[in-house]
Formats: sequence, structure tokens, C-alpha cells
Amino acid sequence: MLNTANICITISILVYLIAMVAIGAACSKKNKTTDDFYLGGRKLGPLVTAMSAEASDMSSWLLMGLPGVAYLTGVADAGWTAVGLALGTYLNWLIVARRIRLYTHKLNAITIPEFFSKRFGDEKRLLTGISAVVILIFFIPYTASGFAACGKLFNSLFGVNYLGAMVISGIVIVAYTTMGGFLAASTTDFIQSIVMTVALLIVLLFGVNAAGGLDVVMDNARALPGYLSMALSHSRAENAAVPYSLITIISTSAWGLGYFGMPHILLRFMAIEDERKLSLSRRVATVWVVISMAVAIFIGIVGYGVTVAGGIGFLEGSASETIIVRLSGLLSTFGIPAALLAGVVLAGILASTMSTADSQLLAAASSVSQNLLDECFHVKMSEGKKVAAARMTVLGIALISMILARDPNSSVFGIVSFAWAGFGAAFGPVVLSALFWKRGTWQGALAGMISGGTMVFVWKYLVRPLGGAWNIYELLPAFLTACVFIVIVSLATPAPGHEITDDFDAVKAL
Repeated sequence: MLNTANICITISILVYLIAMVAIGAACSKKNKTTDDFYLGGRKLGPLVTAMSAEASDMSSWLLMGLPGVAYLTGVADAGWTAVGLALGTYLNWLIVARRIRLYTHKLNAITIPEFFSKRFGDEKRLLTGISAVVILIFFIPYTASGFAACGKLFNSLFGVNYLGAMVISGIVIVAYTTMGGFLAASTTDFIQSIVMTVALLIVLLFGVNAAGGLDVVMDNARALPGYLSMALSHSRAENAAVPYSLITIISTSAWGLGYFGMPHILLRFMAIEDERKLSLSRRVATVWVVISMAVAIFIGIVGYGVTVAGGIGFLEGSASETIIVRLSGLLSTFGIPAALLAGVVLAGILASTMSTADSQLLAAASSVSQNLLDECFHVKMSEGKKVAAARMTVLGIALISMILARDPNSSVFGIVSFAWAGFGAAFGPVVLSALFWKRGTWQGALAGMISGGTMVFVWKYLVRPLGGAWNIYELLPAFLTACVFIVIVSLATPAPGHEITDDFDAVKAL
């Protein structure tokens, strides 16, 4: 039932959703070719490149997962994850961004699978086909988790039907993505990053006030053993500090390796209008990531302070991920202006989910329409029909994702961790070898891609359950396995021809 607070929240969210669709409509006129649809004609400015890359990266994990972990266990788990992600973000912009922009432009590659085949001289397009399949395997459920997050958000806020809320959210995302393509996704992601930032600041300031002030927040946190330590984790069940081992630190920090293989982030590097502006993008992106993750972690700590003050009830288990939603609900009780601000916060959660889902839809669509239909199966189409096929592919993938997300109990955040590992291990080592190792062969790249992707499944379901020293995030062993296979198989197969090595040297010289 809608009360005044809920009406204000609804107004804020509707204004935001209408703005996203309007941007898609405005950008639709600029999509004349597949290069426009998938890369925005390589015309992104440095600020849009930076912020859209990070908005599409963080997803709802930034506004829900990270504060939830900090709320329950303190700084260590969330902190080391943030350290790994911050370092991975910086290194990705520093060593990968410029080289992949130059290389893909030289080879006229508009997708990551296409780049792999052209870079390694894979005339049979096996790399294109396999990497397109990898993208579908990991992106469809990843996108489904985003749709599920939207459905759960509206269901928990207004008590509306989960399935209906999820479908409506999906329709909005599909609408502006199919109309505007990459340019719309990047422009909306830029705006969504601003909305996410505003949301974090509003919740932080309100939460500190609701908890009784910063001193009270810190006193409550210090009262919990291990809560503020990077070497200890707090156990709520035992009310005790638990040692945070070196293996756990390495495993948690390994999240940063995933950046080298994320197609939707790499596409931003490929699309910037001028590679000389990437240094500005790197600084903006790194600063935003560090500050936003630090604020998100602190919101978890502040949320515990609000709980102690009696503002909200204690959140057990996965319910801790709704800490920002609960704080927004508390904020909305302080009159119409506060309720409108609460709507902005909740629009920020929606933005964090949508900014990732739209990018995933585009990357998955390109793998079908561009890589499989055009390059592997040689279905000949005009540019106009290619764009139409791309839009239909976005719609088809979205429908499959919605079907997968129809269960309200479906996992939202567990699949994010698994898909992140999948892309990081299957693509990350291949991207690095493609950009920095001239001796790499297409056979080595293929072996690395398959072994890395396979090891994610093997480690996740067969090795990690053994516990103890084996309880390592699957990305790390899978990434290392892929690197070993790339080197061994490349050295065991004929060296690349002069055309391939000449292209490598030409890009290196730029």
C-alpha cells in the first residue's frame, strides 16, 4: 500500500527510469553501423569512458554486497576485497587500456572475440567461437542476477509482485539498450555513476546522524572484537575476533585479477575517442573506485551503529545486504524532502544494477550477432540488418535471463563472484598474452581460455569444498592454470608468422 513516503520514492525512481529511456531514444539515431552499436563509433570522451567503465563494473555489489559484508564481519573481508579491486582497476587502466585501444583499432576489431582471432591469426575463427560461447555461459546468468536484484528491490520496498517488478525493470533496461546501443549504455552508465555517488553520500551522512554521531559509530565498532582490524574478522555468533589468514588475504585480494578479462570493461577502453586521454580516465576511475568502496564499507559500519541506536532491526545473514535499503526506509519517514532523497538512494541501487546489466547485454549480444552469426557461420547481412540482428539478440538474451531469474529465491551475489572468476580466468591471461607476448600462438590462447574457464568449475565445485588451504577463491588457481597452458602450448606450437609479429611491433612502437 502506497503512503506519502512510498509515493515520493516512486516519483524519484520513475523520473530516473524515464530519463534512462529518453537517453536511449536520443542515442538511437546515431547507430548506423555495428561499430556504432557496439562501440559508439569509438567516440567516448575521457570522463564517460572512466565512469561508465566503473559503473558497469561495480553493479549492485557496491551498494548492497560490500556494505552487507562490512555490517556483519567488520573491515577485513570487505577491505581486502576492496584493496584487490582498487589495485586491479588501476593496473587495468595503466597497462591494458591504451594498448588494447591501439591494437583493436589497427586490426579493426570491434569485439573481444574478434580481437583474439585477428591478433593471433586464427583463420578458422576458433577463438572467436569459443570466446563467444564463454561470454554467453557467464553473462546470461550474470544478467539474470541483475534482473533478480531489481525485482527484489521493488518487492522489498512496496510489497509488489517480484516477477512483475523484475520484468518491468528488465523492459526498461532492454528498451534503452536496444535503442541506443553502446553509446546509450555508456551515457546512462555515466549518469548512473553520479546517481550511485549521490546515493552513497546521502546514506552515509544520514546514517551517521541516525546513529548518534561519528564518535558513537566508532565506539560501537570498537566494542566488537576484530571489527575494525584488517588482520582479524569479527564473528557475530561467538562475539569474538577470528584470525584473517594470509591465504584468505591473498584469495580475497585476487578479485583484482578479474579486471583483465572483463569484456564489458575492455570495450570501454576500445571505444575512447583518443587514447592519449586515457591517463585522465585512469585517474578519475581509480579515485572514484577507491572513494566509493571506502564509503560503502563505512556505511556497513555506520549501519551497525544505527542498529545499536534502535533505528533499524538487526540484519542476519544475507539480509545484511539490504542495509542501505533499510536506511533509506528510515530516511523516508522524515517528511517529503527526505522521502524524495530516499528515492534517489534507491534509484542509485537500481542504477548500480542497470549499469552492469546493459553492458552485459551488449557484450553477450555482440558475441551472438557479430561473432557467431557473421564471423563463424558467415551469415551475410547489410549494416542495417546487422544492427537489427544485434537489437533482436539483446531482446532474446534478456528474455532468457528473465526466465532464469523468475525464482525470487535465485542467487544474486553468489553468481557475480563465480562469473567474475570465469571471465577473469578464461579471458584475462589471453588478453595479457595478446597485448604483451609476441610469441603467443592461437593454439596457446585457445588452451589458456579453455583451461582457465574449466578450472573455475573444477575448483569451485570439487576442490574448494575440501576447505582449509584449498578454500581459495577459484579465480586465482584458474588464472594461474590458464597462464601455464598459454606458455606451454605456445612454445610447443609453431611461432606466429611475420604478419602477426609485425602488427605486434607496430602497436608496441606507438
